[in-house]
Amino acid sequence: MRHAYYEYTKEQLLGSGPKFPIIVMEDTAQVFASIAQEMVHEIQKNNEAGKRTVYICPVGPVGQYPYFVDMVNSQKVDLKNVWFINMDEYLDDNKQWVPVDHPLSFRGFMQRAVYDKIDPSLIMPPEQRVFPDPANVEAIPELIEKLGGVDICFGGIGINGHVAFNEADPSLSPEEFLAQKTRVLEITKETRTANAIGDFNGALEDMPHYCVTIGMDEISHARKIRLGCFRNWHRAVVRRAAYGEASTDFPVSLLTSHPDINLKTTEYVAALED
Repeated sequence: MRHAYYEYTKEQLLGSGPKFPIIVMEDTAQVFASIAQEMVHEIQKNNEAGKRTVYICPVGPVGQYPYFVDMVNSQKVDLKNVWFINMDEYLDDNKQWVPVDHPLSFRGFMQRAVYDKIDPSLIMPPEQRVFPDPANVEAIPELIEKLGGVDICFGGIGINGHVAFNEADPSLSPEEFLAQKTRVLEITKETRTANAIGDFNGALEDMPHYCVTIGMDEISHARKIRLGCFRNWHRAVVRRAAYGEASTDFPVSLLTSHPDINLKTTEYVAALED
């Protein structure tokens, strides 16, 4: 079966009634800067109101973090009442975190690229820099409940529509899929391949087979969801998310009815011609 939406021009993509708002920006730099600005603005707003800020954060996309670090340091944004709950982490064959010095470790990335670069007088304490733990998968849902929910979930969309590492599973109903919480799972061949190309110089044989991920339950209950797409194959992903059937075959499609969701993408992804 051929799906017409894969051939939508930019005008059709934006003008044919997408299921959620799509914001087109000139290039990846603008997308990432805009995400960082929203991160900082929400923190500043909550700080002024004496409220905590709780984010679900990805390592992919990551281009927002240099902008975020620069804005935090230059504007002296206090992160002491901020929680970063990272979406996921790769696991070894024993289903334990990969070492923090592994080139694919999300924990290592966040430490090197974010936490080590923020003014120590502004940074949140280590206990507020949270990763899902394969030895205690209940901890993330419990923490989110204790903190009063997630303000914003930031993320991208994978090749098969996955958000975090919530891979497609047609054996589940949409209700069952959305009820899934933090857990350990095996990464699909498609995701391992796409991530090897994008993040590991194509070294597919050395890509981890397992991960720990927050679930669609945690993501779908965030007060806001903000997605970013910028890769060449995101042209199809964005169009299917915007116009395809809601299905556990394509997990992001189950989020498009969220009351406060949008997707920021580039002119390149929105257009079909180079």
